[in-house]
Amino acid sequence: MRRAALALFGVAAVAELAAVAAGVTPLQWAAKPLLAPLLIWYLAGRRDLVTAGLVFATAGDVVLLIPGRLPFLAGMACFLGTQVCLLIAFVRAGRPRVAAVAGYAVLWAGLNALLWGHLGALRGPILGYSMALAAMACAATGVSARVGLGGALFLGSDLLIGAGAAGMDFPGRDVVVMATYAAALALIATGWAAVRPPAPAAVAVRPAGPGASGGPAA
Repeated sequence: MRRAALALFGVAAVAELAAVAAGVTPLQWAAKPLLAPLLIWYLAGRRDLVTAGLVFATAGDVVLLIPGRLPFLAGMACFLGTQVCLLIAFVRAGRPRVAAVAGYAVLWAGLNALLWGHLGALRGPILGYSMALAAMACAATGVSARVGLGGALFLGSDLLIGAGAAGMDFPGRDVVVMATYAAALALIATGWAAVRPPAPAAVAVRPAGPGASGGPAA
C-alpha cells in the first residue's frame, strides 16, 4: 500500500510539473490537490501532527489555485497551520544543533531584510509565516538528515513564492517552486515514516471461558 501511495504521488507530481510548465490549468486543479493526500495515505496508521500538517497543506494547495490576494493570504494561513504542526512534531522528536538554529536565524533575518522593501502590505503576514517556516526547517534537522533536507526544500520553495510576491521573477520559477515543494513533502513524509513507525494494531483478547485453554469445550 505504501509503495502504491508513493508511486501515485510520483505520477501526480510529474503531472503537476507538466501542467505548470505548459500552463494547463485544469490539469493543475486535478494534480496539485492530490499531492498531500497521497502522502497522508502513505502515512496511514499515524494520527499525529505530521499527518495534520499534510491536511493543512491540502487545503492550502486548493486555495492557492485561485488567483488573487485574498486566496494568497488564505493559502498562507493554511500553510502556517502546516508549519506549526510540523514544528511541534519535529521538536518533540529531536533537538536541532546550535549551529542549525543560528544558521536558520541568520538566513531568516537576511531574507526578510532583502525582501522587506518589495512586499508592501504583505510584509506582516510574510514576516510571521517565514518565522514559522524557518523554525520548522531548523527543527527538521533534529529529526533526520532526510527530514532536514525536506524542511530546507520547503523553505526554498516558499522563498521563491515570496520572491514572486515581491516582484522578483524569473523564467521557470513556478516549475521550480512546485518541484522543490513536491520533493519537500516526499522527503518529510518518508523521513518521518522511517523514524516514527506506526503503532502496532491492538490484538483482540478473547475473554476466558469454557475451552479458552485452546482445546474444544467438553
